[in-house]
Amino acid sequence: MFGPAGSGISALSAAGAVEAADAGRAPHRAGPLNLGNGGDTLLLTVDPRSPMPQWLGVFRVPDEPVAVTADLDLLHLDPLTVSERSWSDFTGALNAAGAARHLLPVVDSIAGIDAGELTGLPGIVDFLLLRAISAAANSGRWQRVVVDLSGIGDPFALLRAPTVLAAAIDRLWPRHLRMAESAEKPALAPLAVAIDSIYRDCQDLAELLVDPTVTAAHLVLPGGERGALTAPDYLAMTELMGLPLRSVLVNAGASSRDTEAAEATVRTILGPDAGSSVSVRTVAAQDCEPTRMSALRKLDITWPAPNGRSRGASALRVDDVGGDGLDAVYELRWRQSLPDPSALALGRSGDDLLVTIAGFRQPVRLPSVLRRCQVAGADWNGRELVVTFTPDPAVWPQR
Repeated sequence: MFGPAGSGISALSAAGAVEAADAGRAPHRAGPLNLGNGGDTLLLTVDPRSPMPQWLGVFRVPDEPVAVTADLDLLHLDPLTVSERSWSDFTGALNAAGAARHLLPVVDSIAGIDAGELTGLPGIVDFLLLRAISAAANSGRWQRVVVDLSGIGDPFALLRAPTVLAAAIDRLWPRHLRMAESAEKPALAPLAVAIDSIYRDCQDLAELLVDPTVTAAHLVLPGGERGALTAPDYLAMTELMGLPLRSVLVNAGASSRDTEAAEATVRTILGPDAGSSVSVRTVAAQDCEPTRMSALRKLDITWPAPNGRSRGASALRVDDVGGDGLDAVYELRWRQSLPDPSALALGRSGDDLLVTIAGFRQPVRLPSVLRRCQVAGADWNGRELVVTFTPDPAVWPQR
C-alpha cells in the first residue's frame, strides 16, 4: 500500500492484514482456502519508526518475523540495516574477483565503497530494500505479503529503483560486453557473475512489481482538498509505471474534511475502470485512533485480488497504421492520464522511451519492432498517450 505521507497508510495496511489473516484465505483466490497452521499472512513495514509493533501488541524486533497471531506475522525491516548487510555481501563478491576487478576502474571504485557510505549512491538503498521484500515474498513461508510503504519518502522512487539500476549497469558494462570480455579474459568471469546477479535481480524485481497475476497495488489518499489535489499525480504515475492498481482508498480518518471531492476526482480520472477493474471506496472516520487490534478490525479493510489485467504502460500495444518498408508508420499507445498535458516530455535512450509526467520520469522499454524506429510525434487523446514511430533508415532492414 502506498500514497501521500499522512494518509493513514500504516493503519490501513495493518487493518487489511489483520482482516486477511482472520479470513483465512488468500486475497487472490475466489473462494476460501484451508491454509493450515502457521503465519499465513506477513505484514511488512519499512518505516524504522513504525508504530505497528505497539498497535499489534508485539515486541519491536527489526529484520526478524514476529508472530502476532496464529495466522499473522509482522516483519519490521530497517532500511539502513538491510542495505548495509546486502551491500557488504555484494562487495564481498566483487572483492572475491581479486585483481580482475581492477581491470574495470568503475567496478573497482564501487567495490571500495563502504556499506556506511551507501547514502551517497541514489537508488542503491531502494534496490537493496526491495530485494529484501522480494526475498520474503518468494520464500514460500507466507501465502500473502502485505507491504506498508508509509515509511518511504517517495514510493515511486523506491519502486522504479530496479529499472534505473539495471539501466545504469547496462550503460557502465553492457551485458554483451560482459559476456565477451569474460570469455576472452577468464579472470573477469567471477566479476561478470557478480554484476549479472545484481542485473538479474533488477529485472526480476521490475517484473514482479508489474505482474498483475501475483501483485495488487493499493493507493491510499486523504480526504478533502489534499486528496483531490494529489490524486491526479499519483494515478498518472501509477499508470506510467504500469503498476497493477486494484483499489483506491480515500481515508476520511486522515482528514477533517469530507471525502466526496477526493473520491469524485478519482472516479473521474479512472473513468470506466472505477468499480470494474479498480475498486474505489471511502474509509469512514473512526471515533478513536486505531491503535489496537480491535480498532483495526473495525476498519473492515479488504482488498480486491490480483486480476491478471495489466494497466498503463504495462499494457502498451503497437499498431501498424499503414505504409511499408521505410514508409511504415507505427503507433505506440497505452491508457495514460495526464494531470498537465503541457508538462508531458518524451525522450529516447537506447531501447527505452523516457516519459516524464508530473515531474516523474520513467523509462518505458520499447517493443522490438520500435527499437529500429525513430519518434515522429506524440499525441494525447484525453485517455491514451499515442507516440508515432517511423523506421530509422540507418538501421532498418533493407529488402
